[in-house]
Amino acid sequence: MQKHSALVIGGGAIGLLSALNLAEAGKSVVLLECRQLGGESSWAGGGIVSPLYPWRYQRAVTALASWSQGFYPRLADGLLRRVGIDPEVFVTGLYWLDLPDEQAALLWAQQEQRALSSIAMGVVRASVPPLGNGFGRAIHLPGVANVRNPRLLKALRAALQQMPNVQVREHSAVTGFLHEQGRIGGVVTSLGEMRAEQIVLAAGAWSCQLLATLGLQLPVEPVKGQMILYKCEPDFLSAIVLAKGRYAIPRKDGHILVGSTLEHVGFDKTPTEDALASLKASAEELLPALADAEVVGHWAGLRPGSPDGIPFIGEVPQFPGLWLNCGHYRNGLVLAPASCELLKNLMLGETPIVDPAPYAPAGRLGLV
Repeated sequence: MQKHSALVIGGGAIGLLSALNLAEAGKSVVLLECRQLGGESSWAGGGIVSPLYPWRYQRAVTALASWSQGFYPRLADGLLRRVGIDPEVFVTGLYWLDLPDEQAALLWAQQEQRALSSIAMGVVRASVPPLGNGFGRAIHLPGVANVRNPRLLKALRAALQQMPNVQVREHSAVTGFLHEQGRIGGVVTSLGEMRAEQIVLAAGAWSCQLLATLGLQLPVEPVKGQMILYKCEPDFLSAIVLAKGRYAIPRKDGHILVGSTLEHVGFDKTPTEDALASLKASAEELLPALADAEVVGHWAGLRPGSPDGIPFIGEVPQFPGLWLNCGHYRNGLVLAPASCELLKNLMLGETPIVDPAPYAPAGRLGLV
């Protein structure tokens, strides 16, 4: 039986980018996805290249976010040159409106030397003419971008398909691991057994189910989020705006994403009429002109919820050969470049881009 260098379980942004990084380092890689590549949380998200409230997170999250924010333009440009697909990293800035913890945000910005600052509402309305009238305070962070996540996923897939040392296998469900000679040496799939020197589990909200087959409890659970999509003119909205936990994100072509709900309903990702009504009400409060715009999309995805939103990145100490890159909660897309670079650093014995200790699975996993 052929033995590969690395086997990656999960075909979302984290799995795709993990596979790409390892393949570019010369590893022979197999990527396994139980459904279609990029069809779950990575496709469903908004793609803001920033945590929604960076001051509310621990430094472990913001360290990865900062690295990724600097890297995203290079990633997008490289993919465009390589496969001709533009992930559309769109720099617009972000306005937070009527924040209850505005002072905490400003203090964080001062301590971290970020350009976030209070801004007069008159300036905000001049910059964002469609903004509703019910807001009295704003803070602004320039330079915040969003990435067109479906296009990013398509570009990553195309890049992998060009590489002779990569195999991509969709509709290949992993049902268990091969525990041999004191380490994990492969997986059991719907297509049979496969072996590799290193196994990467990057299956998002489903990672907990797979790790449970080894008797380990990964504190990652599905958290449903619903979104709606409008089509407007390309110059309708100039910046991301966020108020009362809901946001509107402009795409370059005029699409406006509005999200998102936070629902603990297990693995049910059925869109609901109640959520649609709630999201439309939020959209029209933020941008009243959307009342006359057509909703052209409504969907739900499952975030991989984890304690404090800190992902699990590193080798599972109880099972050498098994590596985790999962549990990114609401920040999978913004953290993906840094998370996957850190994983590669650790797997190949390179100097890590950030201190890996906060993300290590050691001491963070329980017993089933």
